[in-house]
Order: sequence, then structure tokens, then C-alpha cells
Amino acid sequence: QLQLVESGGGLVQAGGSLRLSCAASGRAFSNYKMAWFRQAPGNEREFVAAISGSGGRTVYSDSAKGRFTISRDNAKNTVYLQMNSLKPEDTAVYYCAAAYGNFWEIQTAQRMGRYDYWGQGTQVTVSS
Repeated sequence: QLQLVESGGGLVQAGGSLRLSCAASGRAFSNYKMAWFRQAPGNEREFVAAISGSGGRTVYSDSAKGRFTISRDNAKNTVYLQMNSLKPEDTAVYYCAAAYGNFWEIQTAQRMGRYDYWGQGTQVTVSS
């Protein structure tokens, strides 16, 4: 079992930055690949980024590449999403997710159904 709790969301102006955190409770955190998804009102939940258990491999959606960075600290059982150059279209509830095992290519990593555990989400609002 893994419990995930996101934090760090808030209101920021366009062009600003936020760092989201996702704290995991449970055993063997480093055995889980982690991901961030987001869901804007009226939209489906979409993939943002994923990271392997060791932190050595990452994949990003096209909208996140070059602006967002996913990282993890296995000693703290925490995964992060550093978001820079934020845009109003980044406004959404951001969720972290976990899945046990080896890392995936992006075609699989972006599928919600592949993840076993989800957090409750944290709201990010970017004003123009």
C-alpha cells in the first residue's frame, strides 16, 4: 500500500513558478515509478511527467517539456514537480500517481489506468 499526499499548489501569475510535492507513505518507495497528471475543469485528466524509481529516467508531455521538471528524493519518499514559465492554460488540479515496477516508455506512462495509487490533488491556478 502507498498513500500519496500532494502539496505546494496555489495562485501564481503567468510567467511565475511553483514547486509541487508529493509525499508517499509506505514501504519501498524507490520500487515505484511516479508520475504527475493534471485535470482542468471540463477536461479529462492528462499526463504531465513521470520518473523511474531510481530517478534516472524521466518522460514529459509536450506541454511540459522545457518548462517542468520532475524529480524525486527517495530518502524523503517524495516526488516533486518544478513548474516554471507558468501559463494560464496550466491551471488545473495536479495529481501524483504511483505504479510498482520498471519504468515505461511514454506511450504507457501516460495511461491513467496503469497507476495503482493516486493522491487527492492540489490546485494550481495561473492568472493572466
